[in-house]
Amino acid sequence: MPLKIAFMGTPEFAVPILKSLYKSKHILQAVFTKPPKKKNRGQKVLASPIFQFAERNNITIRCPEEFDNTEYEFFKNLKSDIIIVVAYGKLIPKKFLDIPKCLFINIHASLLPKWRGAAPIQRAIMNMDKETGISIMKIIPELDAGPVMKTVKTKIFTESTHEDLSSELSNLACSAILDSLDLIENNKEQYTHQDNSQATYANKIDKDETKIQWDIDAKRIVAKINAFYPKPGSWFEMDQMRIQVLKAVKVNKKGKPGEIIDRNFTIGCLDGAIQILELKLEGKKSMNTLNFLLGHKLEIGKILNGV
Repeated sequence: MPLKIAFMGTPEFAVPILKSLYKSKHILQAVFTKPPKKKNRGQKVLASPIFQFAERNNITIRCPEEFDNTEYEFFKNLKSDIIIVVAYGKLIPKKFLDIPKCLFINIHASLLPKWRGAAPIQRAIMNMDKETGISIMKIIPELDAGPVMKTVKTKIFTESTHEDLSSELSNLACSAILDSLDLIENNKEQYTHQDNSQATYANKIDKDETKIQWDIDAKRIVAKINAFYPKPGSWFEMDQMRIQVLKAVKVNKKGKPGEIIDRNFTIGCLDGAIQILELKLEGKKSMNTLNFLLGHKLEIGKILNGV
């Protein structure tokens, strides 16, 4: 028997998952997403990717600024069997979680209890983890601490970027959630409690973290570049230019931290060096390093800021 489902999510990561539910046999009653926000000093209103998908497919949309009594009554009257939450960006009040016969489950992009919180994919890449995955869990008032029903694992490679890994995990979640709904529908779901002593937290990315500091190991700088690709991006300053690094690799060369070592745009780090392969200047399109160097001369031996 089809389940009645309400969906809560906001970013692009959640769209393939919503799409898989929309195409499934289950009944998608409504979508909750963060309210559209103004961009560029209020000149343009930008709706979330989830809002845009729901609007295109004539799905009921709710964008509450807060979960007040009006929202509670609407929610309660839906009489949903399951609420599926994917990177919604808002905490759900306990009053909602306590609605009888309504199961709240969350799709989280990590192998819980590791990397609870807002930025699990970026933190896993920055930490140079070897694997990550999807966890489907029951929501409780404590952040990402509910019992887990299903996990799916995947590898993280040296070249894995946030964009690549996010897409892979989202696609894994599409099938994982449908499998989980089958289990719930047939009363075969089982939950495993998390070991809270093993929990780590993926704090939201702070803009100060995006600036490259050269006095750390080259492999960690590359991991940060990959974790922040394509947004918010890792960057440094040179000759009054803000340069966003899109792609770089570790190379076996030595130099002082922040030193421009050669004309291939190789920069020294605390241990080893990185060679910049792709970059972007403010207000410009991305380009490979060769094209950049056609119009910009490097000062070999110069020490860049950020040390």
